[in-house]
Amino acid sequence: MDLLSIKEPTFVKECSNKDLEDLAKDVRKFLIENLSVTGGHLGPNLGVVELTLVLHHLFESPKDKFIWDVGHQAYVHKILTGRADQFESLRKYKGLCGFPKRSESKHDVWETGHSSTSLSAAMGMALARDLKESDESIIPVIGDGALTGGMALEALNHIGHEQTDMIVVLNDNEMSIAPNVGALHSMLGRMRTAGKYQKAKEELEMLIKKIPAFGGRLAATAERVKDSLKYLLVSGMFFEEMGFTYLGPVDGHDLDDLKANMRYAKKTKGPVLVHVITKKGKGYAPAENDAKGTWHGLGPYKIESGEVVKKPGPPSYSGVFTDTLMKIARQDERIVAITAAMPGGTGLDKFAKEFPKRMYDVGIAEQHATTMSGGLAAQGMKPVFAVYSTFLQRAYDQLVHDVCRQNLNVFFAIDRAGLVGADGETHQGVFDISFLRHLPNMKILSPKDENELQHMIYTATCHDDGPIAVRYPRGGGFGIKMDDELKEIPLGDWDVVKEGADLSILAFGTMIPVAMEAAEKLEKIGIHVEVVNARSIKPLDDGKLTDLAKKQRPILTLEETALLGGFGSAVLEFFHENHHHSMIVERMGIPDRYIEHGSVPELLEEIGLTSDHVASQVEQIIPRKRQRA
Repeated sequence: MDLLSIKEPTFVKECSNKDLEDLAKDVRKFLIENLSVTGGHLGPNLGVVELTLVLHHLFESPKDKFIWDVGHQAYVHKILTGRADQFESLRKYKGLCGFPKRSESKHDVWETGHSSTSLSAAMGMALARDLKESDESIIPVIGDGALTGGMALEALNHIGHEQTDMIVVLNDNEMSIAPNVGALHSMLGRMRTAGKYQKAKEELEMLIKKIPAFGGRLAATAERVKDSLKYLLVSGMFFEEMGFTYLGPVDGHDLDDLKANMRYAKKTKGPVLVHVITKKGKGYAPAENDAKGTWHGLGPYKIESGEVVKKPGPPSYSGVFTDTLMKIARQDERIVAITAAMPGGTGLDKFAKEFPKRMYDVGIAEQHATTMSGGLAAQGMKPVFAVYSTFLQRAYDQLVHDVCRQNLNVFFAIDRAGLVGADGETHQGVFDISFLRHLPNMKILSPKDENELQHMIYTATCHDDGPIAVRYPRGGGFGIKMDDELKEIPLGDWDVVKEGADLSILAFGTMIPVAMEAAEKLEKIGIHVEVVNARSIKPLDDGKLTDLAKKQRPILTLEETALLGGFGSAVLEFFHENHHHSMIVERMGIPDRYIEHGSVPELLEEIGLTSDHVASQVEQIIPRKRQRA
């Protein structure tokens, strides 16, 4: 079938099984070929082809609501809803989003990017449906990895209590990004091998009714017998105890099995959970055989060999973090590493090989990871929670209430800080300074390069006076020479990387090269700019700021983070609190809006964080009659 010609999914309802099988082959071929060029979330989407086809075959989108947890597995849904012709632009600037996007299509009814949100959103939609007395089906699709998230369990509890009509599809592929962990995952494993509980329950009910004379007497105890049966057949029937009708396990690649169970779910009152077993990467051997999560989401690759196309370059910041932490851990037995289902992305899988008893993957549970880190710290350990900036947002109350309030020595290694590019607005790591800076006791550092990062890692592990965060970007460093000996960087100490008397640019992290390039351009027109590596975001370098105030030198702050509540705001607060009201301070950073997907250079150009924009801003500050701070 010509997938590019699809405009609406209604045609799927008329498809025979043979048509659906052929369509599944075409979709897989399309995904494998297109993503080999653009990159993207290949493994999750190859695993849900038949499931997505059956959903569109039996239900009517957008009247019926499909809510994709995380959303990285919605490519097949996008193809069936008329967006195949946009896949050349997948995850590119101004192109097709890699996650559901309401502005893209009426068939995308909920936007996602983070895990474990689908059930709560579905409950809200189901309640709205009931209040409006309409009859649409609400169908969240959630993975077994996302089900480990506390928010998902909270929603299950409420849905089961309210007995709301809903079909929850549990897409069980035994992996989220990395292999899943935890007791809930183990329970699902037992259920996978337990056979068809629902079928056996129905057969027992039919058998009871057929018994002559005794049928009526047994009817009163039938439900009790069936309840006993579920414990016999399925070890730990968690979902039925939560108030759900459990269907499964269902073969997620068998159209007949899928259709039969979905039809049954559709006519069942109350909440139903359909437990679907899928194979991540189905139909493409390199992705099927992936045990590490490489094919969850990746860049371009060679179809024939499955070789991932990687450009040679310096070590990644994540790699430098891990290597440095391992070096320190060999000398400091207090070091314990923690990840929330991201051992590969954070680099801690390497740490785990050398220190298997000192690395804990808690699953998709950032709240738990944060408070658990606090507990470790309270008992004299030195926990290091490696977490993406965007995912640390999920643990805000635990930061405030459990760690910072008690001034516990937890080290937050904040990966993917700043713009991350193709994953877009749900993953940009631009809010962490704003939500960390105002917390009492928290300290924040950000390195200008990989060498400074290793010293900050060492500094953070030596810091025994409360929580500390080191934030570093996605991708590779600069390939600079690494110091052999680690050293502590004093908190509240900035470093002047270029002298200049006309204006001072205060920058940190990824903005240091931008500031240096702008300064070089300004030198050519006679403007001499000082560039300061403001590597300690909290505390600030009070001495340096006081000196700038005495000199009455104009300041430009530069940050690849949100302006509201960010580093520039901290500088303004300092001058206000110290009564330096005549200082000129201009700020450049992320504006008050969500930044969508695209390459990092494209996004920096869009929001005006390039050397040309910086130089232009300095030119405006220097000659004009200034408005005082």
